[in-house]
Amino acid sequence: MKLYYSPGACSLSPHIALHETGLPFTLEKVDTKTRTTETGADFTAVNPRGYVPALQLDSGEVLTEGAAIVQYIADLKPEAEIAPKAGTLARARLQEELNFIASELHKGFTPLFNQALSDSARSEAKERVARRLGDVENKLADGRSYLLGERFSVADGYLFAVANWAKHTGVALDPWPKLRAFMTRMSDRPTVKQAMQAEGLV
Repeated sequence: MKLYYSPGACSLSPHIALHETGLPFTLEKVDTKTRTTETGADFTAVNPRGYVPALQLDSGEVLTEGAAIVQYIADLKPEAEIAPKAGTLARARLQEELNFIASELHKGFTPLFNQALSDSARSEAKERVARRLGDVENKLADGRSYLLGERFSVADGYLFAVANWAKHTGVALDPWPKLRAFMTRMSDRPTVKQAMQAEGLV
């Protein structure tokens, strides 16, 4: 398999998942502005939507959308236990968290990367993100180490990748001690360190 990624983008999430499973894979970096890969290929030929992540399977088929990719990776190696069994309520809870991160947090952060955003629009965007980070804090406030309890899941990798954007967008995590502790816990995880190092983030 080959993961197309951009350093620090949401593609960090499936990158972590691949390390968690130990499945063999290669990486190809994508310049999301020019939509070309590090080998000079046209990335839109891989993913016509032009954004990462994209996972090229050994069959040649390409899977896109991070939430779908991480579940596919997890199901390739169920013994890694990074996603509950398909068809269970626990799996639906995982999908609930993945959808929340994708639709509320991920998309909430997106405007903050726009340098042309007005001060008022930036302030509003930060307030929306803060409300959603508060939701995450509440989820972690019942003593759980991870979103689904005491076991890491692919939702945690996605949350880490997105919440890591806070420091690049001027969103301080100071109000959320449980989330800060989660980020530290994730940063210390060997598979996260592997992915971060491979992307040149540490």
